[in-house]
Amino acid sequence: MNCGPAPTVAAALATARTMGVDRLDAQWLLARVLNRPRSWLLAHDEAPLDADLWRQFQGHLVRRAGGEPLAYLHGEKEFHGLTLSVTPAVLVPRPDTELLVDWALELLDGALAEVKSPQVADLGTGSGAIALAVKNCCPQATVMATDNSQSALAVAEANAVRLGLDVGFVTGSWWAALPVRRFHLVLSNPPYIAAGDPHLPALRHEPASALTPGGDGLGALQEIVHGAPHHLLPGGWLLLEHGFEQAEAVQRLLRSEGFAGVETRHDLGGQPRCSGGHR
Repeated sequence: MNCGPAPTVAAALATARTMGVDRLDAQWLLARVLNRPRSWLLAHDEAPLDADLWRQFQGHLVRRAGGEPLAYLHGEKEFHGLTLSVTPAVLVPRPDTELLVDWALELLDGALAEVKSPQVADLGTGSGAIALAVKNCCPQATVMATDNSQSALAVAEANAVRLGLDVGFVTGSWWAALPVRRFHLVLSNPPYIAAGDPHLPALRHEPASALTPGGDGLGALQEIVHGAPHHLLPGGWLLLEHGFEQAEAVQRLLRSEGFAGVETRHDLGGQPRCSGGHR
């Protein structure tokens, strides 16, 4: 891309529009490049950009116009009050997943409140979002987090160190990472998008292994539910995020493994998003 002469703030944002980049996204990207608050841009639209900063901004625009998530360009994402570092090695944490954390905290403050040091596991942790949010709000919990990707665990561990949250991390696929451990509460946001789903192309910049297990999308959910009875303490809970069309199937899986109190909770858009039950 020919950078050309460095433009003003207003001209730079106009360039973003011609490339199809959302106005707010472009403002956030430019503010980050300039190390200024977004409000500064609004009051200084005639300020000239340094040539190097203009090249940086253009590079960000090309990536964003190509569909790369804004979180990867920022290098971070807010989740449940925490600022998490994210890279293309991990799924970008979604606001809807906070529902899973809120449900977990409700149990830790309710049905599991009498457990002095509840044992909690997050299977397939990615950036560590779920595990770190639970530990942040429930310091007395012993939290373990697993992932089959060493690259993802490196991101999660770095987040834990930076945030000062004591979470244990183990490499491995689902229960294989925790062969002899048992828990009061297990959480997971596994890959659940079916192969060939029309939404997958728009998510091409995120790790495919964190998005889809292939087939009908239920493979990882089935594996987690089937193995759960051997890894839950008496009265232990299993909470799972899933696709909005998978609620009935996940409920059937849970009941087939002897779970009681099975229910589904709805996300911010009113869609059935998380299901769980207890032993």
